Amino acid sequence: MMEDQEMQLKVRRVSDKFTESMYVLANEPSVALYRLQEHVRRSLPELVQHKTDMQSWEEQSQGAIYSVEYACSAVKSMTNSSLYFKNIDSLLRQAIGIKEQISNSQGRRKRAVDASVLREGGEKHGSGI
Repeated sequence: MMEDQEMQLKVRRVSDKFTESMYVLANEPSVALYRLQEHVRRSLPELVQHKTDMQSWEEQSQGAIYSVEYACSAVKSMTNSSLYFKNIDSLLRQAIGIKEQISNSQGRRKRAVDASVLREGGEKHGSGI
């Protein structure tokens, strides 16, 4: 009988251990999935925020890249237009020279007219006395 009780005790221990092992094995995937779900629930809003931030930064970067490319294009156009600026400079210098010639010739003509008016005025004035 003693052996019978020992045998029952041993069987019960083995049975309990087996049941516990089966319970752990049966529930382990559930616990793992639960933990995974909790992790996703906690980290998903942060990941969404990071994605939104990255999209915003990408848009800002694209805008900055466009601005830089436009500025580079404008600088290249200015460099290529130096020939036109040289032509404009030359034409302005010619125009200033012509203007000075016109002013000088008008000044001579005016002095000549003034001198003749003085001569005519002096003769008229002198002959009336």
